[in-house]
Amino acid sequence: MNAPPGSGDAAASALEAASQAEASEVEASEAEAASAVEAASAVGAGGAVQPAVAASVADRARAAELARELDEHAYRYYVLDSPTVSDAEYDRLMRELTALEEHHPELRTPDSPTQKVAGSYSTLFTPVEHLERLLSLDNVFDDDEFHLWAARAARETEVDGWLCELKIDGLAVDLVYEEGRLVRAATRGDGRTGEDITPNIRTLASVPTRLRGASVPELLEVRGEVFFPTEKFAELNASLVAGGGKPFANPRNAAAGSLRQKDPRVTATRPLDMIVHGLGAQRGFDAASQSAAYARFAEFGLPVSTHFEVLASVGDVLAFIHRWGRARHDVEHEIDGVVVKVDAFALQRRLGSTSKAPRWAVAFKYPPEEVTTKLRDIRVNVGRTGRVTPFGELEPVLVAGSTVGLATLHNVDEVGRKGVLIGDTVVLRKAGDVIPEIVGPVVDLRDGTERAFVMPTHCPECGTELVRPEGEVDIRCPNTDACPAQLRELIFHLASRNALDIDGLGYETAIALLEADRVGDIGDIFHLTPESFEGLRGFGQKKIDQILRGVEAARHRPLWRLLVGLSIRHVGPTAARALARELRSLDAIAAAPAEQLAAVEGVGPKIASAVVDWFADARHRDIVARIAAGGASLADAGAAEGPRPLDGVAVVITGTLDGWSRDSATEAVQGRGGKVTGSVSKKTAFVVVGADPGAAKYDKARSLGVPVLDEAGFAVLLERGADAARERAVAADAPAAPAAPDTSGGQGAPDVDSARRAQRAQRAQDDAPPG
Repeated sequence: MNAPPGSGDAAASALEAASQAEASEVEASEAEAASAVEAASAVGAGGAVQPAVAASVADRARAAELARELDEHAYRYYVLDSPTVSDAEYDRLMRELTALEEHHPELRTPDSPTQKVAGSYSTLFTPVEHLERLLSLDNVFDDDEFHLWAARAARETEVDGWLCELKIDGLAVDLVYEEGRLVRAATRGDGRTGEDITPNIRTLASVPTRLRGASVPELLEVRGEVFFPTEKFAELNASLVAGGGKPFANPRNAAAGSLRQKDPRVTATRPLDMIVHGLGAQRGFDAASQSAAYARFAEFGLPVSTHFEVLASVGDVLAFIHRWGRARHDVEHEIDGVVVKVDAFALQRRLGSTSKAPRWAVAFKYPPEEVTTKLRDIRVNVGRTGRVTPFGELEPVLVAGSTVGLATLHNVDEVGRKGVLIGDTVVLRKAGDVIPEIVGPVVDLRDGTERAFVMPTHCPECGTELVRPEGEVDIRCPNTDACPAQLRELIFHLASRNALDIDGLGYETAIALLEADRVGDIGDIFHLTPESFEGLRGFGQKKIDQILRGVEAARHRPLWRLLVGLSIRHVGPTAARALARELRSLDAIAAAPAEQLAAVEGVGPKIASAVVDWFADARHRDIVARIAAGGASLADAGAAEGPRPLDGVAVVITGTLDGWSRDSATEAVQGRGGKVTGSVSKKTAFVVVGADPGAAKYDKARSLGVPVLDEAGFAVLLERGADAARERAVAADAPAAPAAPDTSGGQGAPDVDSARRAQRAQRAQDDAPPG
């Protein structure tokens, strides 16, 4: 049974970029083609739209220009591994050309980028022809476009199963096995001809050089993605820059560059991995569906994803897509969407393909989290602990749903490791709620006007000479008593949501109080009165009352929040919660020796030393005394009592709990002596699963046999303790390793029980659009 490939498409991104200026420039041209955009969203999946009028001279010129641009970008992406536009921009250009051709079919030529798979083989390695052509994938970008694609597929044949898998942002590779032996590996190239990379692929530990098991086919051609693990990417770039080399812009480029080394020994030093997701030519291989083929691949020892599912309805598919959109950072590689395929090979053959892409598969692309923009300048910010941090001032750009104009560069060494210059075009990444970060420069776009960043020698706020403590990467302003920036940041942090959450006391209020000498440090916040605001512009009675109510509420916050608000170096929410849970009062923490503090789980010697040093400072002890004199509680309720019901119990919470915010649920566990962690391990006692849980955490709990609690079980845990909660937990007798995919042609997926499928189906039904 032969079936075209799946998960890697011709527009897989090396960079993600879309500036607001670019968006506004194309708005008019997209509006002109509005009647054709819907058809353009699924090229080849439906019939052409008949033009109302012949193409104008301007339309013909624009189509030619778009074709030239797309060919150039494809060459830079696939051959040079050095793209200069983002995946989002490439997609936009392709959609504009497709819309023009759909509206004016006479503009569509056989060599148009819309009619061919992008890329051509490099001359650096021996060209080889693929046994069967590697096609690209059409893209959809929202639920409506996916519904249109699915309706067209279902109109041609009755689809009884949709296979959904993560779309890996890597490098497409074709493997050929003869009598079970790996005889050739090649890049995608133009889909017909690629470049031979067999010696380099043999260095990947996950790729077997001989297939194992019974009934090994006479011939087997498989396709997949080679990727660079995200957690190893920063390490690689740091080593490259340290050695005088060029950093990679993103993990996809790192995978491509690592795989295309002339010396396989270099490739062998890179932690590359691979996932197989498609079938090409074969003899002696029998499988009725994509999922059944994956089961056979796993038997042969080929690397297969554990994150795919076969689903029965479009609603279920969209639930899968959006669930992984929220959990896209929980996997070891970058993903930029989900690939949806008709599972049955017989139906795939019936639907067929266009010259570019199969009609039985589509890529649902997530909004870009990486974009390119201009680095206008690098400046520094002085933080509450005196740390002087470089940050990039950028041309504002839309990324992950928000406009970003500033991004952290962490420290001066990091600027050097990343190799960025002022004036560079840089890759900007904003993943979920993570602070925007400059990943690296697009070196090929430099024009010689760029300049290096020079770290200042004196504090830009108070003029004090900066110091770099021995053994540290950070440069600091030592003027902790009087530096305006540090005082401002200390007050703002104390009042922040992560600390005492003082309503109304924001950045502007902190500045106003400091400049008017109404406060001198954070201890003074607890002594604010209505008179403290007299004569200050912008502070009416309503605003003053709001701030004073916020201060009163802060006096009764949990101990860990006060600890965070003190701005002790290295003490964030996790360490603060651990210290508060173990010692229960600020006096006990201040009196504890470093050895006792370091023994607290989640603290360690570095944090313990910082805590001891902070309380050893007489000025800090005076601040604590004035906080106490201002009526703030320095101990948690029940500090003098004995053991609490959840002492030592580690809990992971995933999904949304009815009636609980994540912070309130966490504090409920910690107030009973337990701890809440962010990842599942063998030490985890319970995983609490709410609505829309993270798939990776749920699956990890099942694979490790960790008890799973629903919301009712969570209530039992809080009210009656761990023993009672275990009786309410979902049975966790999962196998030691993920089960092989279902080969029966049913609608199941590896390690997904009926309760989970029922929950998923209910969510999909709730989320499905009307009609």
